[in-house]
Amino acid sequence: MRNFFNIPIIIIGLALIILGLRWMIVDQPWMLDQVANEERLGMTFDQLFNDEINRTLPSYLKQVYRFFGLWVIIIGLFVCGFSRPIMTSNPSVRVLLLICIGIMCYSGFALAVFWIPSSPFIYLGFTMIILHVVSFYAHINYN
Repeated sequence: MRNFFNIPIIIIGLALIILGLRWMIVDQPWMLDQVANEERLGMTFDQLFNDEINRTLPSYLKQVYRFFGLWVIIIGLFVCGFSRPIMTSNPSVRVLLLICIGIMCYSGFALAVFWIPSSPFIYLGFTMIILHVVSFYAHINYN
């Protein structure tokens, strides 16, 4: 049961690290979810950036996404760090991990479904929920 608890949590942590790296490395990170973002904006990015007042908006968005990516990487590192077997042998640590990751997964999924339902990140969120459920089941049956 230990592996059934740890492996899904580690996968979630690694996914967060990879997502964060993508948001930090990509030149136009807002384009990673272009269709959903443009749908939410009600216009294309070309239209948005064409106005003179929005000339510096791409630089600002890049800065915001870089900080966002950094925070996602840090959260992923924390998740991976606290999902090591030496840490998860303590039931209190397992419960705390399940609560924090659960809040992140379920609330993130709910916000994505509500605000950006056409986003491909919906599938990632659903996958993270399945991984969380597997870990929760493993926690209940942990020896």
